[in-house]
Amino acid sequence: MLLSESRMDQANGLRQIVSPDPIRAIAVTGGKGGVGKTNVSVNLGVAMCEIGHRVMLLDADLGLANIDVILGLHPKYDISHVLSGERGLEEVMVEGPAGLRIVPGASGIQALAEMGTAEHAGLINAFSDVAGQVDTLIVDTAAGISDTVLSFARASHEILVVVCDEPASITDAYAIIKLLNRDYGHQRFRILANMARSAQEGRDLFNKMCRVTDRYLDVTLSFMGAIPYDDNLRRAVRSQRPVIQAFPRSRVAQGFRSLAKKVESWPQPSGANGQVQFFVEQLIKFSSKHGEVPL
Repeated sequence: MLLSESRMDQANGLRQIVSPDPIRAIAVTGGKGGVGKTNVSVNLGVAMCEIGHRVMLLDADLGLANIDVILGLHPKYDISHVLSGERGLEEVMVEGPAGLRIVPGASGIQALAEMGTAEHAGLINAFSDVAGQVDTLIVDTAAGISDTVLSFARASHEILVVVCDEPASITDAYAIIKLLNRDYGHQRFRILANMARSAQEGRDLFNKMCRVTDRYLDVTLSFMGAIPYDDNLRRAVRSQRPVIQAFPRSRVAQGFRSLAKKVESWPQPSGANGQVQFFVEQLIKFSSKHGEVPL
């Protein structure tokens, strides 16, 4: 099938994006809501900024964006203005704690699969604005296992699955791993036990996940540790601050710093896979309704 002229222009624009430094895209997901995924995304981002990384946090919950609420920010624009071409990403981004760059989400906008060529082009142009300015992109996905969640996860280099020790969380975490593995061939997943009562509880939870996946799936799970349950996190949320700054000596803050160090040691994407256009290209590809890739 011949590509339309607009799609060819879009593809050419995509390939012209040049990022001198590799960018690692990390999707933070979990399936079930209420597992603390957004707090993990925010505090991981701040912790990585504190050790010298240039981090952009994308609020990819297109149904109920909430990162700005958690941090007490009042952005004038959001990702919908980028997709429409009204604003560039630089204009939409707001600076959060420790220099964390945040792209606010927009509640209630159309699903990625329903976006047309103009919106896809807006996404491409937006990311070209920040090429070379960040080395880590953290994508805070929505709850559930919608097509949009799967698209963001598949487009990322790494998938961090947040799970807590309750049956619904374990079931949903397994469901998203199963979908990404069986339907899309993804094999490596990073598992983070959240709100754990002890380090051993976190390890037991990981082992429980492994027993199920080893039996039914061809995947590799890596244990990223356990973020302890800590009332300080709730206090930090009420004060609209990341716990890593509000209570820097707390056990939960130490857990996030330990996680950031582990992320720092992950293999760096190389070649074309490490360019910002890899993420955008994959995102558009995977969110295409009929599998028609605009390239």
